[in-house]
Amino acid sequence: MARRRSFTTWLETHWVAPAYAGGVLLGLAIAFFGAAINSMAGWLYAISGVMLAIAAINIWSSPRSLLGLQIHRQPVRPISVGEALSVVITLDNATARPKTLLQVRDLVPEAFGSWPETAIAVIAPHQQHQWEYTCYPTRRGLYHWPTLALRTAGPFGLFWCQRPQAVAAHATVYPRILPLSHCPLIDQMGVATGTRWEADRRSQQSSGGLTRAVRPYRWGDPTRLIHWRTSARYGELRVRELEEQTAENQVLIGLDASAHWPGESFEAAVIAAASLYVYSLQRQLSVVLWLPQTGLLQNHHTVLSALAEVMPASAPPTTRLPDQPLLWLSPSGTVPALPSGSIWVQWPGTDGAAAAPLAATLPTLMMTTTQDLTTQLQSDWRQTVEPR
Repeated sequence: MARRRSFTTWLETHWVAPAYAGGVLLGLAIAFFGAAINSMAGWLYAISGVMLAIAAINIWSSPRSLLGLQIHRQPVRPISVGEALSVVITLDNATARPKTLLQVRDLVPEAFGSWPETAIAVIAPHQQHQWEYTCYPTRRGLYHWPTLALRTAGPFGLFWCQRPQAVAAHATVYPRILPLSHCPLIDQMGVATGTRWEADRRSQQSSGGLTRAVRPYRWGDPTRLIHWRTSARYGELRVRELEEQTAENQVLIGLDASAHWPGESFEAAVIAAASLYVYSLQRQLSVVLWLPQTGLLQNHHTVLSALAEVMPASAPPTTRLPDQPLLWLSPSGTVPALPSGSIWVQWPGTDGAAAAPLAATLPTLMMTTTQDLTTQLQSDWRQTVEPR
């Protein structure tokens, strides 16, 4: 069955393949032609000739009806696992004849599910038809698919013709981002505490302090910051910008992608790294991701794209660890010498390997595969885990 289907697809792509009705028509035409030879009846010759003429018209017309169509893709917006991936395709009929009875099939990767397809009754001359579909990728990654297939059996529906169109598509599927309402692992980390949190909170709750500048009022500004004297002078509302005390609070997240991870632990670690990164941004912290193959990454799209692409044990480390404290995500076993103030987020190994001697003094959060990942990241790890 699979071999026959493969042959039919090859026949459609390189020439035409008969549909069920086309196969019946060809069979009847051959039967009538054989009967005409035996009986020498002219009406049987006429019937078989008409049938073969109809088949020939469909065989000739099907490939021609796919000519002159120009296909364009709009850029695909990056999404996270679980979100809807939207793809927009525009078919432009650049000819002076209508294009009828078309079937469009996008040859997406297996992670997107079955191939999306649509049927188009007619595209008028010099007109466009826009097709938009959504799918739900099940795994993170950087996906590329080069073609989509145009298919038709017009004008009579007797013979299918399919032609691949080179319209490359690129989609980035980020790891799933957990909705963390709080995360003591970030909030209580040494690099994420200090003056910055207090200054931000003071500037949001108070109306006093050193005025850095006065600017026009924007929707959502607190009314307590309105500078009434300046507002009266300019005839419009002006608000004060207060001088804030800020400290260099940088969160470093390190993911040991060069190690061998058991089972689905690596996927959980990638989700944790992405969620901690986004949570740090929401807390207005300067956050950096470190990967063994790339080093330090900071841009939002760059970080999430790297986490979408990274695979465990894909390559040996090419960059050295930074000298600042970091959150180190790795499986149990050997761990490098981390700077003072670092925290080890450890996933269990398949062999129950113990922590390395170098990590004996590191504060360690032991993750489990049986408990919800969001709950573990939101738990107060200092109350449950003591420094080793």
